[in-house]
Amino acid sequence: MSGHEDLSSSQSSLTAFIQDPITNPNPNSTHSSKLKRSLRGTPDPDAEVVALSPRTLMAKNRFVCEICNKGFQRDQNLQLHRRGHNLPWKLKQRNKLEVVKKKVYICPEISCVHHDPTRALGDLTGVKKHYFRKHGEKKWKCEKCSKKYAVQSDWKAHSKICGTREYKCDCGTLFSR
Repeated sequence: MSGHEDLSSSQSSLTAFIQDPITNPNPNSTHSSKLKRSLRGTPDPDAEVVALSPRTLMAKNRFVCEICNKGFQRDQNLQLHRRGHNLPWKLKQRNKLEVVKKKVYICPEISCVHHDPTRALGDLTGVKKHYFRKHGEKKWKCEKCSKKYAVQSDWKAHSKICGTREYKCDCGTLFSR
């Protein structure tokens, strides 16, 4: 076998890989068997855009029992709690014929890029984390480097590694982030 034959066989296998719809699907092809994911930052245009106030977004317990004032993060948890008071309760059941419209959430901060419906975030947890991290009060401070965090879990993760990784400058000085 000569070097020329090796080159031609590798080119033909490369061409086969490029044309293979499984390993490298062509976006211009009409294959409808694969579902296409929307690009990051481009939510489903048919989705319902939900705008919550900062107060509602940051509320710990949005659903409150009218008997004992105990709060819950989800309506279904409140409904299950209501059974203990012998109150009428009903869990929402999805109708199989009912079409559930996807929801996207915009950031309540007007100056934020995620306030634009075309840059909405895909779920409630995502918009809550975004709002706390980017616009919330930074209550937790690292004792080693004084960096502040709005989310306690971020602060804890940082605290575990702060000062443990050393970096070397071009001048030879060692420092930690």
